[in-house]
Amino acid sequence: MPNFRTVATGIAAAAGLMLQGCYTYPAYVAVPVSSSVPARFDASWQAARAAASDEGVRITYEDRPSGTLRGDKGSSSVLITVVTQADESIRVAFSVTGASSQDASLQDRLTSAYQRRMGR
Repeated sequence: MPNFRTVATGIAAAAGLMLQGCYTYPAYVAVPVSSSVPARFDASWQAARAAASDEGVRITYEDRPSGTLRGDKGSSSVLITVVTQADESIRVAFSVTGASSQDASLQDRLTSAYQRRMGR
């Protein structure tokens, strides 16, 4: 009759071999790396400011904490806002007011210049 220790050792060895075949490696999930909100805000702020310069807008007021730039070009007034939204995306808006017919497309040109500056 087999010894209890021999049987127990044999069962433990068989279980160990079976478990080796069942081992799975941990799954690694790729996490998208995104830049921080302050870094993205800074990039958007600088691109909006540079877009204004590209289009000849003279910045007359700048309040970074509120995300507001004001300026003018000829008889047109320009308002640029850079805002961090609840989902941490950055919204940049250009608003042009005035009666200048020569700058009727200034808002579109500012938007295009901003997009170029952002590499889009």
